[in-house]
Amino acid sequence: MAWPDSLMDGMRPPAEVAALYEIAAAVDTDRVEADVRTLAGFGTRHTLSDTVSETRGIGAARRWIKAEFQRISDACGGCLEVVEQRRTISGERRIPDPVEVVNILAIQRGTSDPDRYVVMSGDIDSRATDALDGVSDAPGANDNATGMAGAIEAARVLSQYQFPGTIVYAGLSGEEQGLFGGQIMAEIARDEGWDIVGVVNNDMIGNSCGIDGVCDNTSARVFSEGTRPTESEREARVRRFTGGEVDSPSRNLARYVDRMADEYIRNLDIMMIYRLDRFGRGGHQTPFTNVGYPGVRIMETHEHYDRQHQDLRTETYPDGSPRHYGDTVEYVDFDYTAKLTALNAVVLAGIAGAPPPPTNVVIEGAVQPSTTLYWDGPNATNPQHAGYRVWWRLTTSPQWEHSVFVPASRAARQSYTLENIVIDNYYFGVSAVSADGSESPVVFPGVIGAFDYAPE
Repeated sequence: MAWPDSLMDGMRPPAEVAALYEIAAAVDTDRVEADVRTLAGFGTRHTLSDTVSETRGIGAARRWIKAEFQRISDACGGCLEVVEQRRTISGERRIPDPVEVVNILAIQRGTSDPDRYVVMSGDIDSRATDALDGVSDAPGANDNATGMAGAIEAARVLSQYQFPGTIVYAGLSGEEQGLFGGQIMAEIARDEGWDIVGVVNNDMIGNSCGIDGVCDNTSARVFSEGTRPTESEREARVRRFTGGEVDSPSRNLARYVDRMADEYIRNLDIMMIYRLDRFGRGGHQTPFTNVGYPGVRIMETHEHYDRQHQDLRTETYPDGSPRHYGDTVEYVDFDYTAKLTALNAVVLAGIAGAPPPPTNVVIEGAVQPSTTLYWDGPNATNPQHAGYRVWWRLTTSPQWEHSVFVPASRAARQSYTLENIVIDNYYFGVSAVSADGSESPVVFPGVIGAFDYAPE
């Protein structure tokens, strides 16, 4: 199925994209459950585990993932490029001896803008209590068979469509040993000049009952950092006077996820967490943000720590009742995993279907009654490109509140003036819009918010 054709000249794009409702509904809970059970069935997927067996260990798991991606590609006439990224790691605290870390990627090339990427990642590996234990059972049903199964299911659904931009479905290895798979992919992407609009990392999207005693399948968390770790001293000085502490591309990618959930996913509320990851912990979005790419982590709201990084065992509570330890399939809420997979699918489709985020966004209006934004003209690589949306919000608001559509002109530089909107009182941004309503994330003015940023 091709992405819809452009609207007639002079028409404002619709406020919603009908195909995204179809995409969300196409995610199949039974397929997600089957994939989680298959991945957990390899016994352990520890990075240091068996790579030769056909039934146990990370080698068997990654060969199965590769075969699934290839099966999906065959069904869509070869629409996916299934590739491996390999690197030998050694001398590390959790990989003391040489081990080959292998990522499995499925790349769905864009039809008109193939050099622009959006990435959904899940982790292949699992672990028991001892981070160096590659032998004991570590099913990793929730952490992170759910994220990996979500990436596979998103590929199944979205491979039935075509998009201007490129989508990457990534199975990353070595996460539990030090985020090595993400480091490998991020370094390759930066060296090869990939224009990554966003990395959406999924790490534990299947647990709806937490150790806090709360069961909730209607919310999810999105973690994002407010400023880039690559920010220079000069950029920090500019930010001090213009604002933008909460408007990095990663933060605006998180706002995009929140908006997509509100519009297209029934009964799902996003909890925005203004932090790179959980307190003192990490995930595979971090290697990408470390080199300047926007990245967020999507995960369950209520974690259960007895089901993370634990040897399989049963102990007792003080009252004598059994206490189960271990990440096994009976504790995965497959409907919840499918719901968060659907969220990923509409985010990927929305970004890949939209024009690229505006570039060279500049703002002015100091000591004036009105505010003017400028940005570069339309990108001819997206035939659907219809125009832009200029956004503004109160500086204390977590989400963009107000907007106006601005049709694209043929000028090299676009601009729009918000009359009687004083620059001191709001934050501002610009997004790009397709004729079918697909929209890019919002870009905050200056280097602070630029999606096409390269570290100094």
